[in-house]
Amino acid sequence: MQPVRLRQIVEAARDKRVLCVGDVMLDRFVYGVVERISPEAPVPVLRQTRAASMPGGAANVARNLASLGLDAVIVGAIGEDEAGRELAGLLDQSPGISAHLVVLKGRPTTLKTRMVAGGQQLLRLDAEEVGPPDADSERALIAQITALIPAVSAILISDYAKGLLSAALIDAVLEGAHLHNLPVIADPKGKDFNRYGAVDILKPNAGELASAVGLPTATTEDVERALEAAQAQLPAKAIVVTRAAQGMSYIAQGGPPGHVSGKARDVFDVSGAGDTSLAALAIAIVAGASLDEAVQLAILASGIAVGKSGTATVSASELLDTAALEQWSQKAGTLSVDAMVGQIERWREGGLRIGFTNGVFDILHPGHIRVLEESRSRCDRLIVGLNSDASVKRLKGPERPVNDAVSRAQVLCGLASVDGVVVFEEDTPLELITALKPDVLIKGGDYSRETIVGADLVEARGGEVVIVATVPGHSTTSTIARSKGGS
Repeated sequence: MQPVRLRQIVEAARDKRVLCVGDVMLDRFVYGVVERISPEAPVPVLRQTRAASMPGGAANVARNLASLGLDAVIVGAIGEDEAGRELAGLLDQSPGISAHLVVLKGRPTTLKTRMVAGGQQLLRLDAEEVGPPDADSERALIAQITALIPAVSAILISDYAKGLLSAALIDAVLEGAHLHNLPVIADPKGKDFNRYGAVDILKPNAGELASAVGLPTATTEDVERALEAAQAQLPAKAIVVTRAAQGMSYIAQGGPPGHVSGKARDVFDVSGAGDTSLAALAIAIVAGASLDEAVQLAILASGIAVGKSGTATVSASELLDTAALEQWSQKAGTLSVDAMVGQIERWREGGLRIGFTNGVFDILHPGHIRVLEESRSRCDRLIVGLNSDASVKRLKGPERPVNDAVSRAQVLCGLASVDGVVVFEEDTPLELITALKPDVLIKGGDYSRETIVGADLVEARGGEVVIVATVPGHSTTSTIARSKGGS
């Protein structure tokens, strides 16, 4: 997603109120050092150095909503115990969160304790009791939901299969959402996705989707079939499936499956990444973004979250900074002229200087590498104009090119110095230079300013023309000649 569009979404969603209903819990992390194995059993001994607690589950969804600039309202249940009091206190101290917690008598607060050493979880200890709320608590929860719905812009259902989300509770959410025309996004658990009704977005992970529809989800083709089966079986208006490093796939009623790839990232801790992606979907939906944009935003946010320790949140500023960094660092690859013009505009929005050079690049040799590396040093992004096969034949003769345009473009795109390639059909790159409007035009060899095609156009726009010295004794023609002589 382009930073300009992302900023529009963030600003449109800012300060809107979102209600999150679901299983709240306390996440506790015990950090330490392992220096020996216990003499009592073959297990590591963790010497504790520090501990930290933070809201988890649906409460972490609320933390992410607030961190992204929304006004988060959370409805959930805690136990009559120390963990519940600690969780309630943490939420009360969290800016941007309004917590409405019902105390379940005789039930403990769900507590997850993770033992961590060297950045790796050694063990997770869960203290919990799973089951539906008692009748009085259920009525109290429904009353809270009913009272809060008129003042919100969207509702999230965060189901961690602890039993809070009874049929009556979900019905209350759906009825209120329908009455006030509010979007509902549900993060489901279990095999029965029908229980969530006609939510606007259902967000299972790949394993949950496979279990619900009885189909594999190992490959993209598998996921497409599973999504189509789920669409036929479920009343949900759209389904978004999270696929870890493979990104996310989605389908909306009446449309084909879509996919947004994830980016390779260093994964430090996956705790709470699903909560972050749920909150990110919400910020996009309340801003009026498309489903595809919502999925892009969710991938970006969850990718940031997994790089953090603990049950982490992601801020709007982190989203904007990461999107800008990825835009600046990305390669364009081989594009058409129109697509490259659009890419260059996006790079320029980030303040980047665009360079251009051109050639046949039939058999890559040290002379080419020298020119390309020197060209890249004069700009932030280097675009190479590549003569088409027909153009090369006209310029070099019927035996050229040795390698076709597709092969030549692939080799060029594999170089660190090249950010994008455009194949042109004309004998000169004049039309291409006119379209791309580079900030700097670079040529290698015995050229003068007067003999470089497009130099006047670039300079007329305030750009620069640079001539790079070539490496003596290296040319494609001489390389081919030596090859023929050797054979």
